[in-house]
Amino acid sequence: MPTPVYASPPFNHGKADVILRSSDNVDFRVFRLFLSLSSSFFETLFDLPQPSEEEKSADTETKDGLPVLPVSEDSRTLDALLRFCYPCTLTENPPLNHFRDVIKVLEAAQKYSLDEVENTIRKALFNPTILEANPLRCFAIARQARMREETILSARYSLRTSLVPDWFEEIEMISSTDLLALWAYHQKCGKAAQKLQLSYSWIEGHYQSRVAAPWIFGETPGRTCGCPKSNTIKLFGQKHLVWWEEFMEATFQTLKEKPCAQTVYQAAEKNIEQVRRRNCQSCSPDIATVMKQFADLFAKKVEELVSEVELHFTY
Repeated sequence: MPTPVYASPPFNHGKADVILRSSDNVDFRVFRLFLSLSSSFFETLFDLPQPSEEEKSADTETKDGLPVLPVSEDSRTLDALLRFCYPCTLTENPPLNHFRDVIKVLEAAQKYSLDEVENTIRKALFNPTILEANPLRCFAIARQARMREETILSARYSLRTSLVPDWFEEIEMISSTDLLALWAYHQKCGKAAQKLQLSYSWIEGHYQSRVAAPWIFGETPGRTCGCPKSNTIKLFGQKHLVWWEEFMEATFQTLKEKPCAQTVYQAAEKNIEQVRRRNCQSCSPDIATVMKQFADLFAKKVEELVSEVELHFTY
């Protein structure tokens, strides 16, 4: 076995009182006080009576007069974990730029009862920016670490992606059972959103009469609309504009794959541009305002139905 080497500052301090040795043979000279204040595990460990010189066995290793405690974590994980435990005057919290690093540090924090470290990592990782960009990777980490709230949160964000995801490195961390459960959840949410297409009573209940939503029917006062109307009658017993019906049908089709509010908002933005290109004197001027207001209603109803779908996992 190669000779252990000392870690980089601040874990090579000359006044440290214990050494943690990583699985890849790197020695971290650390202060018991910092670890005890961060973890009930270390507090209990260091409070145990220490053996006298006569009682120490040949298996009890010391180095430079300090006891050596081997740990199962590698040096990269241990370095990150210890930086969370040390005061900010000595070192900053480490950047966790790789998802593989995150799960290792999370597991170590749980193992050593480093509750504040675990909470800090949770807040850093499971925030809207990262969740929106990497929902499935966050889901994999949440499941691996058995975090209930984060599992549910990342599963909700995964609804913004396709039902069949592209390959990503952390997918190997997800069991086939969990992946099937996520797909089932995705499908159930897609079916739940389709309920809004069966009846437009939620639209009628909101507007009360077609007078409150004249843009859907091409009846904006003082303006002449040349847009074609649909032959189907679904809303207030009146024929609505074809472009509005096409918007609704296209949105519901996409909601099967991505049942979330973002689908509605993206479809609304696309529809606004399409209507503007029609250059209709009645529809074009106010389309951005009215469509965004309608998208708020539509998205809210989708979220209400999706929120009723349960995500089934064991913990």
